[in-house]
Amino acid sequence: MRYNILGYLIGEGLSNVFKNKKSTGASLIIMCATMIIFGVFLILGENINHFVDQVKLDQGFQVFLKVDATQEEIDSVEEQIRALDGINTIDFVSKEDALNSMRERLNDTKGLLDSVNVENFKTSFLVTVTDLNQSKNIQNEILKIENVVKIESSDETVAALIDVANGIRIVTGVILLLLIIISIFIISNTIKLTVHARRKEISIMKYVGATNGFIRWPFVVEGMIIGIFASLISIVIVGGAYNLLAEQFANTQFIQIIGVNLVTFQDMLSSIIIVYLLLGIGIGALGSIISMRKYLKV
Repeated sequence: MRYNILGYLIGEGLSNVFKNKKSTGASLIIMCATMIIFGVFLILGENINHFVDQVKLDQGFQVFLKVDATQEEIDSVEEQIRALDGINTIDFVSKEDALNSMRERLNDTKGLLDSVNVENFKTSFLVTVTDLNQSKNIQNEILKIENVVKIESSDETVAALIDVANGIRIVTGVILLLLIIISIFIISNTIKLTVHARRKEISIMKYVGATNGFIRWPFVVEGMIIGIFASLISIVIVGGAYNLLAEQFANTQFIQIIGVNLVTFQDMLSSIIIVYLLLGIGIGALGSIISMRKYLKV
């Protein structure tokens, strides 16, 4: 008996989708439009966060050792730094590398620094961490290591990047939430047209004793089916457009200069499918439930 009722409700929902072609088409178009806009902000937010994360990973600090550190002491310091939690990369900078770096910064084309004794420079390590929030704590731990004399870091830049990343996540979240609310409002009003056209049928069903749930569920199923179709269509449109634009944007001089790659649509596909299906089914179902309230009042 339960199977027959469930089959009836699903069958009625499917029937309503194809029976009411105009309202179904209108709901589908509106939902696709809002979900495409949702997808644009979602993908934009993902790429901005990816860009900030990449820049954050490149932000590190330089650990200087005493001038006369032996190779054994240098190896010991490196080993102790690598043993710390949260270390991402460690790059050794020799005295010769430090001198060459100074030459580049000063643009020493005339060789004025050729007479500088390389032994006056300190060996060091360029260290990056996996979490910038822990950068200060890690620096304090490194300063406790024997033969480490000082650390140079851009803590202000690190703090600014963390603030930017948090701000982007908040703004993106607010925009996506507003789009969901707008989508529910638009879809509920669109489905309400279908319900209004069938108000006499609903009145008759209530008159013969049908429960609110029995009347409501076919419309909920209808909204969920429209949401699924809208999700699939939106994924195809957003994916195709993104791949096309990303390929062109990846060849621009700006991207090549900053050296950061865009997130591929394939990397986001699984999460986008889940988000879109949940969003489509949720908006369709909730929109149907909201639009039915007026006609199910006793």
